[in-house]
Amino acid sequence: MSDTHISQHFETLAIHAGNTADPLTGAVVPPIYQVSTYKQDGVGGLRGGYEYSRSANPTRTALEENLAALEGGRRGLAFASGLAAEDCLLRTLLAPGDHVVIPNDAYGGTFRLFAKVVARWGVEWSVADTSDPAAVRAALTPKTKAVWVETPSNPLLGITDIAAVAQVARDAGARLVVDNTFATPYLQQPLGLGADVVVHSLTKYMGGHSDVVGGALVTGDAELGEELAYHQNAMGAVAGPFDSWLVLRGAKTLSVRMDRHSENATKVADMLGRHARVTSVLYPGLPEHPGHEVAAKQMRSFGGMVSFRVEGGEEAAVEVCNRAKVFTLGESLGGVESLIEHPGRMTHASVVGSALEVPADLVRLSVGIENIEDLLEDLQQALAR
Repeated sequence: MSDTHISQHFETLAIHAGNTADPLTGAVVPPIYQVSTYKQDGVGGLRGGYEYSRSANPTRTALEENLAALEGGRRGLAFASGLAAEDCLLRTLLAPGDHVVIPNDAYGGTFRLFAKVVARWGVEWSVADTSDPAAVRAALTPKTKAVWVETPSNPLLGITDIAAVAQVARDAGARLVVDNTFATPYLQQPLGLGADVVVHSLTKYMGGHSDVVGGALVTGDAELGEELAYHQNAMGAVAGPFDSWLVLRGAKTLSVRMDRHSENATKVADMLGRHARVTSVLYPGLPEHPGHEVAAKQMRSFGGMVSFRVEGGEEAAVEVCNRAKVFTLGESLGGVESLIEHPGRMTHASVVGSALEVPADLVRLSVGIENIEDLLEDLQQALAR
């Protein structure tokens, strides 16, 4: 595979980066190398560096090159899931006794990884409102090795000024990690704003069709990239060839999908803001959102995720979820189809009782690319008394 890119324009890179025509047949789509091992030309005589597919696989290589190009990084690595990517990153960056600052709004699985897994390894963590650089600075300790950020955050759609927090982390000698799953590299490129590592759940917008599970890390630091690759191979939770192929295919349409997701989400947020039963709408594209100006500065547009709170409390929120028809009740996000969920009982059940606990009356939407009139009508009937 080649890492030479013919353009720096995102839409062109998404289609061509890593997608070298097959040298045997000229196929314009990289083959699925469904293979575990490779014939060697004598002991140690590897063809293209391939010996065993845990260490490297040509289909996965194509995806990793594509991801690095889209994020403007030097090294991309693909994993079996987003949490597998996070686990590899944490075990690469941290050792027992180290400290991490995590956000007060984050994916429940990420919190569970810190609170129930990494903590048992002797890594300490504390919570900060990452939308406030001063709060991040106050949470730092002499042992802090990493600051973890989601922006937009899950599920409250908070916005962190990546450049500002990157400076705070840099001043403390810590790495800044940005989970870019909600924004995708089309809408936001954290490495260019000072982040050290970008994390993705490829399951979401990158794959885009709710048919694959995967994760990724991208860094602009070549030395750190080598360390991550070592741990990726040593730990083994790699993306399989077919999963890599599916994400690579999804990446080609990422820009057009994200444009439609963002367009639809903006109209959904506007409608919800006018609805009598909705007490609050959380969407960074709204001028009244506290992070709107920062989001407008660091994002191309505002994405497809919208959360809102309803009058009547938890049971009313659950009822709205159950009444939706076009919006499918389900976990995950980022597919072409619209999804609705109750974070408190579903994706964020693991944060109940913690500093990351979400409001019980909160509903989270992953706004798909269906006809906007159908989506608006569905939400209106779900909210009807």
